[in-house]
Amino acid sequence: MRKGITGSEKQPRVTYEVLEEAVRMKAQQFIQEVLEEEINEFLCRGKSERIKGIDASLGYRNGYGRPRRFALMNGTITVRRPRVRATDERFKSKVLPLFKRRSKKLEGMLPELYLHGLAKGDFELALRGLLGEGAPLSASSIERLKAKWQEEYEQWKKQDLSSFKVAYQWADGIYVKAGLEKDKAALLIIIGALTTGKKIFLACESGYRESKESWGAILRDLTDRGLKLGRLTIADGHLGIWSALSELHPEGEEQRCWNHKIRNVLDSMPKRIRAEASEYLTKMPYADTKEECVGLRDAFISRYRKDFPKATETLLRDWDRMVTFYSFPKEHWVHIRTTNVVESPFSTVRLRTDAAKRFKKVQNATAMIWKLLLVAEKSFRLLKGYWLLADVQQGKRFIDGIAVQEKKLTERMAA
Repeated sequence: MRKGITGSEKQPRVTYEVLEEAVRMKAQQFIQEVLEEEINEFLCRGKSERIKGIDASLGYRNGYGRPRRFALMNGTITVRRPRVRATDERFKSKVLPLFKRRSKKLEGMLPELYLHGLAKGDFELALRGLLGEGAPLSASSIERLKAKWQEEYEQWKKQDLSSFKVAYQWADGIYVKAGLEKDKAALLIIIGALTTGKKIFLACESGYRESKESWGAILRDLTDRGLKLGRLTIADGHLGIWSALSELHPEGEEQRCWNHKIRNVLDSMPKRIRAEASEYLTKMPYADTKEECVGLRDAFISRYRKDFPKATETLLRDWDRMVTFYSFPKEHWVHIRTTNVVESPFSTVRLRTDAAKRFKKVQNATAMIWKLLLVAEKSFRLLKGYWLLADVQQGKRFIDGIAVQEKKLTERMAA
């Protein structure tokens, strides 16, 4: 017997190795940027800037030294020390000697540098841990480093989407408490399935409590950038996205997540009965046909309606959107009957929600989580049955997971 929709068919988690590699590469980039800022501080000006003021050094940049490799416990990073000439005093980096002495300690800080490097307070915290209380960077240097990360996120939000052919989209949100704001900010995420089988992030935006207005703004932005929304949207039942879609994408079809539905039904029942009830519920989304699924539903209703009417009402509520997946290829059911496609990469983020709570600004938390999600995107696998996605995107019809023409042919042969 199956163990339910949170079992072996769940989307694969982001592997530790993939995340670790991405973190190491980002940390390498970060350390190189710190070296550049050390030179800026030493010369009292940025690269290509003219000498200003009587206190400015008369020295000049002079390329880079040989690449230097530092072996950490989880791999090796490579950086190049900027060189200067014509200076009154010798430039000494505080970063490079530190690596030579404390590589093992630094290894444990790489995730911190990556995850906390957006907010000013966290940047300073990471630098103090890295360089000690005498961190060589000024507030303006920290602002420049932070701005570079934020700029990457802003550019991503402006990319042209007209070339993307999307068959499905999954939507969900995660709440992050940022700074002193009274309410938690909802980070609204949309992942699209391209007809090539590849899954990509389409949106990562802060919104207010997953409201219709917040989701509507995201959907309008996507379409304004040329995206044609896919035929099916998969999301939780309480999201404001359904109201937004009814206005902005009325021709699209909707599938509510079975994971959320089952949890909502079980929450309406006492703990002593949940294991038994779960046996009924988890069989429904695995039924081979829509008719069989309805039969399992009716069996549950007959068994529990008298004693637990709220649970049966919860199951029946919005039923039509629970079985939409039967109108799409059977090969895709494992992906489209739940929001696991979104939930899986969110697991990486949720492991770090304590860090996100320390951000002073919602924008910084959003950019950090976007970075993490892009790391997760690199490990996404192609959808099963990806060769059928073009048929879905073009509007081909399916009954109980089988293409209509193929189903009619099978029925005639059986007759």
